[in-house]
Amino acid sequence: MLHPQLAKDSVFIRDLPLCQLRLINDQNYPWFLLVPRIDKARDIIDLDWPSQRQLWHESAWLSHWMRQEFQPQKLNVAALGNMVPQLHLHHIARFEKDVAWPAPVWGKFPAIAYTQQQVSQILDRWSDFPYTPE
Repeated sequence: MLHPQLAKDSVFIRDLPLCQLRLINDQNYPWFLLVPRIDKARDIIDLDWPSQRQLWHESAWLSHWMRQEFQPQKLNVAALGNMVPQLHLHHIARFEKDVAWPAPVWGKFPAIAYTQQQVSQILDRWSDFPYTPE
């Protein structure tokens, strides 16, 4: 079950073999989440070895898509979970021109929600990038 805060802050994109892929609803940054569908997982070490490998595979796949799509100066990947205990892996494309650069993005500026049209456009872009299993 998805933590209510993750559901509130993000938009479902698609299911992958292990994770749910979600878009953080904030136009300030291209920001995606991978949320493993493993009950009670709080940290990566709570996953068994095959699931840990699958998480890293899905993370690399998402990272390649983000690099291709956004061409960021830096790609931040983090599993913090201080506010939301459910394991989730943030993927944030960072640019020298973004509003929080070079500081962390958390709590710096209020989120600017995407319009429904923008969300639809993002979802359409995913249809051209198939998941490639290991």
